[in-house]
Amino acid sequence: MFALKLLSLLFVNSAVRSNPLPRHLNLDKRATEFSPGLLAALQPFSLFAAAAYCVPSSVQTWDCGDFCARLPGFEPTLVGGDGNAVQFFFVGYWPQENAVVVAHQGTDPTALKSILTDLFLPKGPLSSTLFPGVPTSVSVHEGFRNEHALTATKITDEVKRLITTKNPQKVITVGHSLGAALASLDALMLRLVLPASIPVSSRTFGLPRVGNTAFAQFFDFKVPDFNRVNNDHDLVPIIPGRFLGFTHPQGEIHIQNNGSAVSCSGNDNATDPQCTIKAVPDVQDGNIIDHLGPYNGVFMGNSFC
Repeated sequence: MFALKLLSLLFVNSAVRSNPLPRHLNLDKRATEFSPGLLAALQPFSLFAAAAYCVPSSVQTWDCGDFCARLPGFEPTLVGGDGNAVQFFFVGYWPQENAVVVAHQGTDPTALKSILTDLFLPKGPLSSTLFPGVPTSVSVHEGFRNEHALTATKITDEVKRLITTKNPQKVITVGHSLGAALASLDALMLRLVLPASIPVSSRTFGLPRVGNTAFAQFFDFKVPDFNRVNNDHDLVPIIPGRFLGFTHPQGEIHIQNNGSAVSCSGNDNATDPQCTIKAVPDVQDGNIIDHLGPYNGVFMGNSFC
């Protein structure tokens, strides 16, 4: 609990209040209902993201408790990380969907280095080796970029191997918190290096802002099949602040406190009161516990694994 309070306090200086709600709501910016069926369809991805918190030895045998049990038949082929210097991660084949899945562990508030990764705010360019063709105007959170680089080559090589051996129909990246940031960078990287015939999508939970507006625009263009699911009054999706030059990609789905959800248009919807920015205008209005879930009934974090 102390670590969670510390994490909340450390984030206070990273946020900025949004402008007041306009008198007349712009209908183009209005949130729309995200049906229960569509929300339920995201649950397998929340289970993969939750499983990424489990120790690699249990993930390797796909014996990580309830998360693994609810995704029978998944075949992990690469696992790694130590949960501190390198976040846990795994790659595998999902026969049910004929898909390759890449997942990263999120922030463990008790692991100091992962907290420092989240707080390392300067932005910098992406590697043209890992991200061929990325515009020079694109810049991202250097902590996320540096953490991503630690596993990028291994993950790319394994995904390419599985495409050759399994002939999947698609590649899906998933993650929560810091893991969501890594998953979004994976999605962009893989889209740039894999054949165009292989669809790449991403499902993230509690995603902090990763890069600048040029990043968000390039990401939207390259990875249109993307969701970032925010839970109730979670404060992490509003950091780093927009005043620091960070912008979210499109694809926000905001779970309300009654368990229903809405789909929010645009990159950072600061207009509709049902969307995250209006619900949590400042970190002091947020609840770090909401960051852990539930995401359609699934809680995420080391303590739930």
